[in-house]
Amino acid sequence: MAGARGMRPVGRTCAAGKGNHMVDKKNVCVIGAGVSGLAAAKAFMERGHVVSVIERSHDLGGVWEPSRSYPDVQTQSPKELYRYTSKPMPEAYPEWPKGPQVYAYLRDHARENGIFPHIRFDTTVLGMERRADGRKGWTLSLATPEGETSEDFDFVAICSGQFSDMNMPAFPGRADFEAAGGQVLHSSQYTDPATIRGQRVTVLGFSKSATDIAVNAVKSGAASVTIVYLESVWRIPYFIGGLINFKRILYIRAQEKMFPGWGQTAMARLSHAVAKPFVWANWRALESLLSLQLKLKKTGLRPKTPIETGINCSVPIVTPGFFDMVADGRIEAIQGTFDRYEADTVVLSGGERVGTDCAILATGWKLGVPFLPEEYRRKLVEPDGQYRLYRIVANPDLPDMGFVGFNSSFCTVLSAELAANWLVRYADGMLENQPTPEEMNANIEMMLRWKREERPAAGVYGGLCVAPYHFKHFDELIADMGATVRRRNPLAENLSPPNADAYARYLKSAPDYRAA
Repeated sequence: MAGARGMRPVGRTCAAGKGNHMVDKKNVCVIGAGVSGLAAAKAFMERGHVVSVIERSHDLGGVWEPSRSYPDVQTQSPKELYRYTSKPMPEAYPEWPKGPQVYAYLRDHARENGIFPHIRFDTTVLGMERRADGRKGWTLSLATPEGETSEDFDFVAICSGQFSDMNMPAFPGRADFEAAGGQVLHSSQYTDPATIRGQRVTVLGFSKSATDIAVNAVKSGAASVTIVYLESVWRIPYFIGGLINFKRILYIRAQEKMFPGWGQTAMARLSHAVAKPFVWANWRALESLLSLQLKLKKTGLRPKTPIETGINCSVPIVTPGFFDMVADGRIEAIQGTFDRYEADTVVLSGGERVGTDCAILATGWKLGVPFLPEEYRRKLVEPDGQYRLYRIVANPDLPDMGFVGFNSSFCTVLSAELAANWLVRYADGMLENQPTPEEMNANIEMMLRWKREERPAAGVYGGLCVAPYHFKHFDELIADMGATVRRRNPLAENLSPPNADAYARYLKSAPDYRAA
């Protein structure tokens, strides 16, 4: 990136020692106490800022908070990829930890880093405005257990992420369906499998949560289980071919290089053109292997699109047992969507009538920042839903604000932690490559063009998806922070997944400083 290298804030003072730079202490609001909020709180607290974490729930953890977790939920990423750099997951945890284990890990992390006293539970952000007195920062309107109040902050880190507000499609006839004794639940509301024992369950959706719930319903003794999906998608098993851990294939830099990235040089474009036939053969071989392993032809669930065109954050991991249950009839898979509810039935878009006692909508979440004033939302989100975020963290037209955890990826915790460390330096004007607003907007425009024209798969989730470009994204963040160590040995760097311990070293090698 060209521009103002080493740009520093006015009024910075110097101190002796390793942390030889000082910046003004800020009163920082972190919105959300999930994975991302905890990362942001720790990053700002370590730099000496005063932090308040606003959490609307009664507990921390976000999607891992027990009252929001469906049975048998577990990580899609192995535990060494789903961790903070300062804290490995316990050795006793399985490779893919269950929801209660992740929740316990997050609580331990918050306790060990002194974050708990800074969290205000059962507190909701109702709205926010720029300070009326003309000073930097924001005034937040808050709903607390004691009533509504307002409070000023110098900086706001929005860490509510992409899993805050349930997306519940409205279909006609729901009132009659429920009056006849039927249930309609969002996937996050399905927390007790005993409630569907002996019942006819219909799941809408084809995400990992949808297939997890369908399999759990079978195991929990549902009378019948139907899953309704719009399009089949490629899924990756935990072990490809039953032998190779998928992280060894999809999470490595060598595989990432098969995808043309943004800002490519002419030489890089030429290299991709030369390698195109070999890359094509690689993907066709993987498709054939997955089709055989997952019985995709037998179940009629072989996707119609090439696997490489859809690799992004929406690629789900295979729920163990799902395809076997579809193949032997324990789960009926029907392509389509809901059209309407009737007294004890869901009528589908193709006219099929599915007897249903419990409809579970695994339809995801609404992406947005509802408490941000409309004038600022227009600066943040394009008409087509794409977000205007430099490095997927900051917008130059939204001063004194940043976003942590919006850089969605297969390595959620590491992505959030790197974004948090980048953001605190950005807020303090202490990035090694501190960008100007003009540079940020130029980069945002370049990335929007790339997502729209060259890599449409990168446009999912508002264009906030990092996958499969984890390494490239992380490279930019740590370079901006001035890390002097950025690589492992060439073999490990190209053939191993991202390593949290390595990124801990990269962060430690960046220049240090503290708030006065």
